[in-house]
Amino acid sequence: MGWEFTDDRGITLRRIGRPERVAAYVRAGAALWDLGVRPVGVYGSGHDGDEPDRAKSGALADVPYLGAGKGLDDGAIRSVRPDIVVDVTYDRDKPYAVTEAAAKRAGAPVLALAVGGDTSLPNILARFVQLAVALGGEPADGEGELAAAEDAVRSAASAPLKVLALSAAGARQVHLARPGTWPELRHLAELGVELIEPGNGGANWATTSWEHALGLAPDLVLADARANAVPAGELDSVPAWEALTATATVEPWNPELPCSAHAYAAFFRSVADALEVLGAKR
Repeated sequence: MGWEFTDDRGITLRRIGRPERVAAYVRAGAALWDLGVRPVGVYGSGHDGDEPDRAKSGALADVPYLGAGKGLDDGAIRSVRPDIVVDVTYDRDKPYAVTEAAAKRAGAPVLALAVGGDTSLPNILARFVQLAVALGGEPADGEGELAAAEDAVRSAASAPLKVLALSAAGARQVHLARPGTWPELRHLAELGVELIEPGNGGANWATTSWEHALGLAPDLVLADARANAVPAGELDSVPAWEALTATATVEPWNPELPCSAHAYAAFFRSVADALEVLGAKR
């Protein structure tokens, strides 16, 4: 019986039988792992290095890492003999972390699911479940876990607390997230969380000074936990960071969480817990 799946670029992949060997961008591979599909190999993006970013790779274990960015080539992908390559797309046009040409040379078509800011978080999660089922996975029902975490956020968000999401760029600069362009931040706002708008700047981030971030007076800071963000330990000598962390609680935020209900439930629960503690102090 034939197998087919239409990705979020509108491209339909057809095969005689269901794909058995799946290579994937590490974020997508971690999502599929959570949903009952074991990838044969994962790869990083141009922001990643020679080792998988643990923030992105979730519960993945014993899955070969094929490289990232310029270190990823068709030979690395070909080495795991994939039937398909699963990536994500931010613009519904191009796959994010692998080129179509490299995948073609590796002998496998690319399937890309949308994760950009114009896509709702429920739709992102639903599409990954659909793909996992099509690949023979048996996703555990994570909707109850996610719904409970969302309820916890709604309850904790009743206190008047301001939240700022950011990615540290170094001692002099910080990228402040625009909540409306990140599906999970927009979802938090829909649950009642007061996300701070950072002011003028780029499409997804406003790149600015630490002094500007401090002036926004957040109660809770969601700090990018990915390996490409500057870690908090390297900011100890930045006065504005020290002042910010003296007045605000800091929680990790991964802008590339595995696209599964389990992963997002854990993140929402951490936000709810932080807001609850802060609210109790008011």
